[in-house]
Amino acid sequence: MPDHRFVIAEADGKTRGQIHRARHRVYALELGQHPPNAEERLTDALDAVNRYFAATCGDELAGFVSVTPPGEAGYSIDKYFRRDELPFEVGDDVFEIRLLTVMPGHRRSDLAGALMVAAFRWIEARGGRRVVAIGRREVKGMYLKSGLSDTGLTVQAGAVTYDLLHAGVGEIRAALNGMAGLVSRIETGMDWRMQVPLRKPATCFHGGAFFGAIGAGFTSLERRHDIINADVLDAWFSPAPAVTDALRDHLPWLMRTSPPTDCEGLVVAISTARGIPASCVLPGAGSSDLIFRAFPRWLDSWSHVLLLDPTYGE
Repeated sequence: MPDHRFVIAEADGKTRGQIHRARHRVYALELGQHPPNAEERLTDALDAVNRYFAATCGDELAGFVSVTPPGEAGYSIDKYFRRDELPFEVGDDVFEIRLLTVMPGHRRSDLAGALMVAAFRWIEARGGRRVVAIGRREVKGMYLKSGLSDTGLTVQAGAVTYDLLHAGVGEIRAALNGMAGLVSRIETGMDWRMQVPLRKPATCFHGGAFFGAIGAGFTSLERRHDIINADVLDAWFSPAPAVTDALRDHLPWLMRTSPPTDCEGLVVAISTARGIPASCVLPGAGSSDLIFRAFPRWLDSWSHVLLLDPTYGE
């Protein structure tokens, strides 16, 4: 049986061609925002940087939305509003959602909401802090429901009136958290093929939950046989017998003696065994410890970081 569910994914070259033709049908012929042209295609300069996300069913394009990331190309709102009249500061963390379009025959469905969620999750996963959009007045309620706020600024484009809207990513996240029904319908009724997960991964640091289950006071260590330790990547192999023997032979002395603070002997041993300079070895109490120790030295308030989503909470 063929799968007739809508696929939500980033548009490839073929789908972009369909989008350009669909833009002409909707924005030139249906809404009268642009004059029709002989090529029956609508594009603009921002297409070089825009990221399109589409809803398709087989070869049919059912809807699409575009995201303009921050950069030298600017935004579509720059054609209508001066930067100094905007009620927010435009920095390198502002993304524009534009061209949200659902084709006739699918406009009483969840596609518009699904495309908005796709655009927002893509922005959220890339560290966006603010979202801006110009929404057609007839459907402004949908934008407001998604967490965007009206700026009071409007523009007339052809026969269409648009309102300028914006919101912090946190405000949109709060609104999305209240749309559990929509997210569940997308999850069960559509084929989500975005490169970011539909649901934002929980912000949680790994490590520690296992000991919380068996008892942080080490009073019930026998429970370790009944609980799977899945919150850290502990070694799955037994210690080397010679190491176990050495620990056993010198245990009383080890328990009352502080180890070398810089792990000099361990560093030299790893350097020798692996054939790498000792300066390339950084010991720590697991990867979490190394993350928290290294990042403050590598990063400052001007740094840019690419976080791949989902990932560890650290």
